[in-house]
Amino acid sequence: MLNGKKVIVIITGGIAAYKSLELVRKLTQKGVKVIPVMTKAAENFVTPMAVSALAQEKVFNNLFDLTDEAEMGHIELSRSADLIVVAPASADFIAKAATGQANDLASTLILATDTNVLMAPAMNVRMWENAITQKNIHTLNEIGIKFAGPNEGDMACGEFGYGRMAEVDEILENIELHFGNKKLKGRHFIVTSGPTREPIDPVRFIGNRSSGKQGTAIAEALIQKGAKVTFVSGPVEISPPFGSKVIKVETADQMYEAVHSALPADGAFFTAAVADWKVIKTKNQKLKKQNGMIPTFDLSETEDILASVSKLKKNRPKMVIGFAAETENILINAKSKLKKKGCDFIVANDVSLGTQTMGGDENTAILVSEEISEQLPTMSKRALAETLVEKISQSFEEMDA
Repeated sequence: MLNGKKVIVIITGGIAAYKSLELVRKLTQKGVKVIPVMTKAAENFVTPMAVSALAQEKVFNNLFDLTDEAEMGHIELSRSADLIVVAPASADFIAKAATGQANDLASTLILATDTNVLMAPAMNVRMWENAITQKNIHTLNEIGIKFAGPNEGDMACGEFGYGRMAEVDEILENIELHFGNKKLKGRHFIVTSGPTREPIDPVRFIGNRSSGKQGTAIAEALIQKGAKVTFVSGPVEISPPFGSKVIKVETADQMYEAVHSALPADGAFFTAAVADWKVIKTKNQKLKKQNGMIPTFDLSETEDILASVSKLKKNRPKMVIGFAAETENILINAKSKLKKKGCDFIVANDVSLGTQTMGGDENTAILVSEEISEQLPTMSKRALAETLVEKISQSFEEMDA
């Protein structure tokens, strides 16, 4: 998949730069021609000689090197590769890219390129959480730059939190996903993601711990295979998948309307954790404690979005995939849900206490249809998304044969 590709690897300043040496090594082992670019700050952490030796190519680091300009100008360099990877991407470099600065070779390449860009952020947790950094990330997301990580963990500075650069294998996964085949080109998929919130009063709601990570990963995997994606998301903190049509909702009723409005579609992944009940009469004012009196609520079931689409007689997608978040009797409940809802596949996962599936980065799932019950190994949510999308791609190929 990667053999013969040309990738510019930009290394910026940060202790995580040592990981970039391994990234360069693994890319070259896969047959990638790596064009290394380093900022001056990066040279405080790794040497150009080490990078050059691993890449077996000259390191570019000077915007105004006339010899390089005569051989390959920065404009030509910025457009000569199949992908640009920035690893690590420091807070400073992200800020430069987001504000269109071009005061060194690395930042100029980002501004001048018409090639896709993947960044692997690495910085202190407070820098990552800073509103300015988050605004810069959002800006870059909006223009199509994609991100791998950061991960949560111990920092070199002794603090703990998000800001660790993604591991090399995770970055490689993202690169391979970028170059994946386009089996689903021309097909339209609907993906629901995240939780719903059913209001109780102006400040309280019925909801759940869904992070939206699995739905987002599935949408990204579909897009990488060439699909057009309508992404219907409940309230989450992560950025929506770039390249999708995003519809943000709060309640199950809103999600129901958004999904049916997005039809027709070739396929649909119902990944969202939709609340099962809603309050019939929402309070207009915030509820107050009243001398130990406990408030009671009349509840009704929310719309069954999965079943409503699965049982359509007109405009039913060819492939409908539901998710079942279970805490016990996972396979039995999954088979029951498959029959009851009328969908083609159920992806059942264990969300009981201790699994950290909801909100976490890994998932353990069973893929169930009328013909199969396949236990999948524990893997990252991104890897599970790629596995599921590949299986669905094969199903479409079989239907078209």
